[in-house]
Amino acid sequence: MKPRTLFEKIWEAHVVSQQPDAPAILYIDRQYLHEVTSPQAFAGLRERGLPARRPDRAFATVDHSIPTLFVPSGDRLSVADDASKTQIRQLEKNCADFGIPCYDHNSPDQGIVHVIGPEKGLTQPGMTIVCGDSHTSTHGAFGSLAFGIGTSEILQVLATQCLLQRKPKTMLVKIEGKLPAGISAKDIILALIAQIGIGGATGHVIEYGGEAIQMLNMDERMTICNMSIECGARAGMIAPDEVTFDYLKGREYAPSGSAWDAALAAWRQLPSDPGAQYDREVVLNATSLQPMVTFGTNPGMGIPVTASVPHPDKLENESQRAALQKALAYMGLQPGQPIAGQKVDVVFIGSCTNGRITDLRAAAEVLRGRKVADGLTVLVVPGSRAVLRQAEQEGLDRVFIEAGAQWRDAGCSMCIAMNGDMIQPGQYAISTSNRNFEGRQGKGGRTLLASPATAAASAVNGYVTDPREIL
Repeated sequence: MKPRTLFEKIWEAHVVSQQPDAPAILYIDRQYLHEVTSPQAFAGLRERGLPARRPDRAFATVDHSIPTLFVPSGDRLSVADDASKTQIRQLEKNCADFGIPCYDHNSPDQGIVHVIGPEKGLTQPGMTIVCGDSHTSTHGAFGSLAFGIGTSEILQVLATQCLLQRKPKTMLVKIEGKLPAGISAKDIILALIAQIGIGGATGHVIEYGGEAIQMLNMDERMTICNMSIECGARAGMIAPDEVTFDYLKGREYAPSGSAWDAALAAWRQLPSDPGAQYDREVVLNATSLQPMVTFGTNPGMGIPVTASVPHPDKLENESQRAALQKALAYMGLQPGQPIAGQKVDVVFIGSCTNGRITDLRAAAEVLRGRKVADGLTVLVVPGSRAVLRQAEQEGLDRVFIEAGAQWRDAGCSMCIAMNGDMIQPGQYAISTSNRNFEGRQGKGGRTLLASPATAAASAVNGYVTDPREIL
């Protein structure tokens, strides 16, 4: 048999039907739902008089619209805006009506969909996974094929448990060598996007490999796969290994007993075969990586923290020059200006990219025994209530509070500027989230993407700071 990639093995195992010159009918193992993109899909089921085909294969949570403030009454909906209340209540009603499990706004297990899926053991190697959210690629860290879908496709999966999909190309990204001290998974993925551009992987599923990837823990692998979409990839994947299996064992929805042994045997067959061919390959040298910070209005506009903002006139392509000029005008930055030292007004540590326990530990390591700069607003938002509980057990919440940061409840928060968690026009935020588009974190706000350590170091000084100077 021809050597196959991880992607090809999963794709071929899930094709229900394939007609010539037509999309494949692909079986979907797991669908995740949240309150923002699912209402129209449920309305479509009602209009057609259809049940959910496999409600046991769908799981929902409220995450985008839920306030992250701690409320004395415990009811966070009491401080939500009207639109958020409507979305959350509608999701909870839809799930009750169609028999779909839902981590509602009162659930002790509520959290961001791309955080709770893995921590519950719902995300497993070899699965096809979809969600009406572009950062569904996060789940590919487990050796699954996971990607975002639109509202009509959410309906398709709810009604049939299948999806029409054209087979994408494959791309191998090798991160060779060992990461230097002070360099994180966020720095790897920002460096990759800066190298290949926001369209560099369009039409491809990326498989990440190499020594640096193999040495990452699961939280770090999820950060890498989470931002695959930001370079245009359909999905990001990492082959499952002992790190994956150790993470999953004993989790609520993971197999157990003889089923675990059977699953493990199947999962060990998933990694790409020796000699498997990819449509494209990219190599990054991990040993030369530095902490990364974005300076523009897309995630590809990133530079090492030791570098300076680039000059538009050094770009040969006219459209690229114009795009860079527009971005710098919006950001209020000057060509040739060192990015280190750029003043920041707000720091956000959280999101489906960097709201896991190891992210909070990295930020706390920097902030422990230090204070945030005067006049700075710092929000620390755990990705789930399970992460929140773990952080509080470890005393991380006290580290953040004593440093002068705000410790919040779980949710998407400032990543998408919800329920007042936003920056004001003209303000600069250094953020551990995944997107720095114009207005992403608040109308007229300016976002610099970075790792938890870089964000925390910048919080201490009040300006963009190389975390290695503090650590």
